[in-house]
Amino acid sequence: MDNSLSIFSLIISAGIVVQIVMVVLVLMSVYSWTIIMSKKKTLMDANKDIKRFHKNFSANTDLDSLHSKIPNVKANRTPMEHVFGAGYGEFTHTASNSDQDLVLNSERAYRSMNTAVNSQVDRLDHGLSILAMIASSSPYIGLFGTVWGIMHSFIGLASVKHATISVVAPGIAEALIATAFGLFAAIPATIAYNRLMTQVGEINNKYTAFVEALFVTLQRQK
Repeated sequence: MDNSLSIFSLIISAGIVVQIVMVVLVLMSVYSWTIIMSKKKTLMDANKDIKRFHKNFSANTDLDSLHSKIPNVKANRTPMEHVFGAGYGEFTHTASNSDQDLVLNSERAYRSMNTAVNSQVDRLDHGLSILAMIASSSPYIGLFGTVWGIMHSFIGLASVKHATISVVAPGIAEALIATAFGLFAAIPATIAYNRLMTQVGEINNKYTAFVEALFVTLQRQK
């Protein structure tokens, strides 16, 4: 390929509007990858925490002993410790002197745990809406740059008596690069959004399963 039509030279020689579009799309792509990497680590940590706490929960029949091992300061608790602590703390807040008290305490614990789970799920999917926005808007921003570049290219042809492919090609090529930038930002964001949302849903199911298991255990307490 001739150097004058290399991708780098086309980017450099593109109009100011097309260049701004490209810069915006590059920034959106970098931001989306930052969210993807950060969220991936958060979800991996959440899965490890669930697995580790579930192991302790399954091996510990004494809930008092398990509760005593979690930090007293809520900010120092892991997500699963937070869910368990919210439920068991509410359950033991009032003594269960009768079957009715046991039912009421376990129901309050159940609601408290669900509130804690919702808080953790909100934390996990925080920022994914921005990823969805980048995935959906990037192609249109790139298309805007392409339309603007092609329009500018054809306007320039008005002053040319003999239009040939060599005259038209550079302007159209630099305009189409904007669309490529848009797809470059949108495709990873779309794939990552769908995958991360699926993982958040799976973690939510694990939290819900734990809440149900603990609820049943609390109802058996005497």
